[in-house]
Amino acid sequence: MQSGTLLLIVVIVGSLLVAGCLFGAFRNLSRKRLLNDNPTSKTQGVFIGLVEVKGTAESESPLVSYLAGAQCVQYSWQIDEHWSRTVHETYTDSKGQTHTRTRQESGWTNVAKDSKAAPFYVKDDTGLLRVVPEGASIEAKEIFERTCSRNDPLYYGKGPEKQVANSDHRRRFHETAIPLHALLYIVGQAHEREDVVAAEIARDKTAPMFLISMKTEKQVNTRLGVTVWVWFILGLILGLGTALAWNLLRSNAVVSVLPFIIALIIFLLAAGIGWLWTVYNGFINLHHRVEQGWSQIEVQLKRRADLIPNLVEAVRGYRDYEQATQTLVTEMRTQLTATPPGVAGPDFKGVARRLIAAIENYPELKANESFIRLQKSLVETEQRIALARDYFNEIATFYNNRLEIVPDRWVGALARLRPQTLMSATDFERAPVIVKLAE
Repeated sequence: MQSGTLLLIVVIVGSLLVAGCLFGAFRNLSRKRLLNDNPTSKTQGVFIGLVEVKGTAESESPLVSYLAGAQCVQYSWQIDEHWSRTVHETYTDSKGQTHTRTRQESGWTNVAKDSKAAPFYVKDDTGLLRVVPEGASIEAKEIFERTCSRNDPLYYGKGPEKQVANSDHRRRFHETAIPLHALLYIVGQAHEREDVVAAEIARDKTAPMFLISMKTEKQVNTRLGVTVWVWFILGLILGLGTALAWNLLRSNAVVSVLPFIIALIIFLLAAGIGWLWTVYNGFINLHHRVEQGWSQIEVQLKRRADLIPNLVEAVRGYRDYEQATQTLVTEMRTQLTATPPGVAGPDFKGVARRLIAAIENYPELKANESFIRLQKSLVETEQRIALARDYFNEIATFYNNRLEIVPDRWVGALARLRPQTLMSATDFERAPVIVKLAE
């Protein structure tokens, strides 16, 4: 092979390897920024889109792990068998003479494995949220690890009867699982359930991440940060290695520092472009999540507006309620308008609180099952509005902070992005705890 062709191959292969390392670095950087820019939602306040929740794993029908027999919501196990053998081989040396040598080989071969997961609920202080773990990247806990001989009941009790060739009659049993009640950190796409009016987190091909981890958010972030630097440093080493190979392969040439300088400049330029691309895309995705946060407030406002006419109908049949209740009902009927973004909403402020206070003294109304259901839905809706407002403010705060941090703010200025106005605490009041109107 001519030296020119060989040099070209070295440069192409080296460049591809460096590009692969940079891709790995910025892919993990993008995931790290995504986690940093995503506020933790309460289960009751989860909306459509990418969400982050923390809570315990709960299930009415938990799984029982295969090896440890522990109650869990997901488990994965495998059995490996050890083998060793003596190999006799013939080879020819540099002088053309034939020789025979003997060597030992050994290793582990997987003989059985399986995993199982079932939908479960993640629980926090506000409620429960269904999670469908299929397709998720799962970081579970090791709950069983044991190596034994065939004299142990476990050897054939949980393992297959058939053995591998040259077996040493030793098997290694390993199992990981997400135990029941384990604390979880979950990032994934939320959507509406098909069976009930509620959200759930499940696999979505368009989602950038679906993670179910027993590690903390800080541990996941640290791991991603380390991975970014590992890929980046490996890419730099490969780039300089390509320059070194170029020097060594050049015929009758003196080793020069110029290829190293060129390789370093190209690497830093590619890294800069990659960083710019990552930050810009991160800003755009964060901006879309801010818009989505506000849209979810509007959804809850619309739901509340739809509930009020039904409450009016439930109250209309009672003739002896006080003027205060009459006035409130009139207000509810005439003020069915949503509040525009960033503007306080006095029309709907504390509707559930005022309604409960006005009808507390009417036994007939408090005994009306239809009214009780509507009133409960209204209180829950106002609670969800408060959670939606909190989520909007959190995601908007992350967005505004990114626009202030150097050097991210320069990218934001190039994209002509502007800070988002937060909603004040008086815009929407949190509903009171549901009272037992039937008493």
